[in-house]
Amino acid sequence: MSTSTTDPMIGRLIDGRYHVRSRIARGGMATVYLATDQRLERLVAVKIMHGHLADDSQFTARFIQEARSAARLAHPNVVNVFDQGQDADSAYLVMEYLPGITLRELLQEYGALTPQQTLDIVEAILSGLSAAHKAGIVHRDLKPENVLLADDGRIKIGDFGLARAASAATAAGAALLGTIAYLSPELVTRGVADTRSDIYAVGIMMFEMLTGEQPFKGEQPMQIAFQHANDTVPAPSATNPSVPAELDELVLWATARDPEHRPADARALLEQVVETARSLETSLSATGPQKTMVFTTPLVPPTITAETQVIGSLATVGSTGATGSTTVIGNSATGELARATGRRRKRGWIAFALVLLLALAAGGAGWWFGAGPGAQVTITDVRGQSPEAAGAALLEQGLVVGAEPATAHDLEIPAGAVLGTDPPAGEVVPRDSTVTLVVSLGPEPTTVPAIAGVPEADARTLLDGAGLVVAEDAIRQVDPGVAQGSAIGVVSIGEDGTESGLPEGSESLKGTPVTLVVSLGPLPDVVGVEPGTASAAFEALGLTATVGGDSEFNNDIAEGLVLRAVPSADEPFRPGDAFTLIVSRGPDLVDIPDVIDLTINEARTALEAAGFVPVIDTNVPEFFWDIATVQQVEPSQDGQAIRNSEIVISAFFD
Repeated sequence: MSTSTTDPMIGRLIDGRYHVRSRIARGGMATVYLATDQRLERLVAVKIMHGHLADDSQFTARFIQEARSAARLAHPNVVNVFDQGQDADSAYLVMEYLPGITLRELLQEYGALTPQQTLDIVEAILSGLSAAHKAGIVHRDLKPENVLLADDGRIKIGDFGLARAASAATAAGAALLGTIAYLSPELVTRGVADTRSDIYAVGIMMFEMLTGEQPFKGEQPMQIAFQHANDTVPAPSATNPSVPAELDELVLWATARDPEHRPADARALLEQVVETARSLETSLSATGPQKTMVFTTPLVPPTITAETQVIGSLATVGSTGATGSTTVIGNSATGELARATGRRRKRGWIAFALVLLLALAAGGAGWWFGAGPGAQVTITDVRGQSPEAAGAALLEQGLVVGAEPATAHDLEIPAGAVLGTDPPAGEVVPRDSTVTLVVSLGPEPTTVPAIAGVPEADARTLLDGAGLVVAEDAIRQVDPGVAQGSAIGVVSIGEDGTESGLPEGSESLKGTPVTLVVSLGPLPDVVGVEPGTASAAFEALGLTATVGGDSEFNNDIAEGLVLRAVPSADEPFRPGDAFTLIVSRGPDLVDIPDVIDLTINEARTALEAAGFVPVIDTNVPEFFWDIATVQQVEPSQDGQAIRNSEIVISAFFD
């Protein structure tokens, strides 16, 4: 749909350089637009902070921090940041434009991915993340929405809006700025994030890719946060039995509740992922039980269970047997038991206090995210509905419908029906946010501009200005009356490929797809040239020309040179059309018959029979031509002459 009438940024020139073309996405802090960098003539993504946040120094600082964090990273798996600045009241940053989808959209489309697909994506994520960790940057908001899958196969991490230095402690309140489903236990309980917090988020994404769902669910965000803080992430194979044991162990390692039991940073996990990918090339196709991987860092720390026998204080941990029990050998069993009991009691009080604090936090957060200002909803798609039905659907979501709808022309949605919303469908916004309906005015009429003879670039500008959607590829065809590279006209192409011309000044509709017809200039003049040269001249226009057909005598064109080019199809001629080159056999020479001493009439008949035109030069009356004899022939009768040429015969009375 067209948003040019509802979004004032569309069409604006940011900082005298970036021309905003359309909106890509809208988030809590900023809106991302597709724009053209007029200086470097390339498409870019421009992220512009919401105007109502401009006065908030904290948001502005975070916005600028994103630019600085991402700009420090030059890596194929991190979205490049080109520029950052301030235009009027809008802070903006310029990033590379990656046409494609997010990992979230991929999961919504396909559900669970295969182990190989998961490893490929995770390897790319970790490659980019390891560059961030090496630069001392913690992302803190890793989630499928921030993993971009470009159409050309590149995978990149974006949105460093919450990034911080790896050594910086994050305030507890700010921890909830990340997405709840991917927050690590230490972020939930202590509000502290480091590189291992990013690893936890990667582990949750791995679980989601392998199973098609998140490990923890709840009606309120704080319920999910409570599970992250207190529960262990289950093995993906418990949900999807086809997941190999190697990937189970990778997920469990990355999502260990204790940060000390996770990989230290993205590089450590990346090395293991690469090793796992190599091993799965054979183990996935092998029969029998799957092998168990051995990590350099323990996945689960050795724990003394209820079956552990404590025999003394100078304890040495033995190996775990088949029953899972561990024997600790030493002296003073009673004292050790007492100390162990005291420690358990102390831990119990600490656990009780922690649970109480989390319960209070859960209650407050439950209200905040469930019914309070923090509640969020995803705007439903009401395109094509009546304004009344669309308004009712949005009200049912807890949103506020703007009193005055916006309007916009649209080629597909009939007048009076809802064209869309602002913010658009699918965007997550706080409950009670105002959503404006955009009602269609139907197709907008326009007039086809005069473009015949206009250079192609100028013709495209004229058609764009008329609101017509010009195809990127033009139709090229031969036209002797229009200079090469200039427009001949414009056509509309139907679904069956039929072309319909749109004459200049005719009425059309804005948004109509059209195709420009551009001249190749005239056909090359190849008469009298070598066939190879003639073929090259045709090929320069995208045409083909080969020698064929019967050669012909020609008194003016030497033997072997081109007489003419014969097309295989009717005009107009377009690239790919074929021509046949007819070549000359040279002049058609014929022997001059001997007519000396023949009568004038006999000589005339003989020359005509040989293919010549006899010319009689005589003072003899025609009455005597049957008895008067030829005395001279020009040219000489001993040579040859061109067929149909004149031969002069002479006869005179003495």
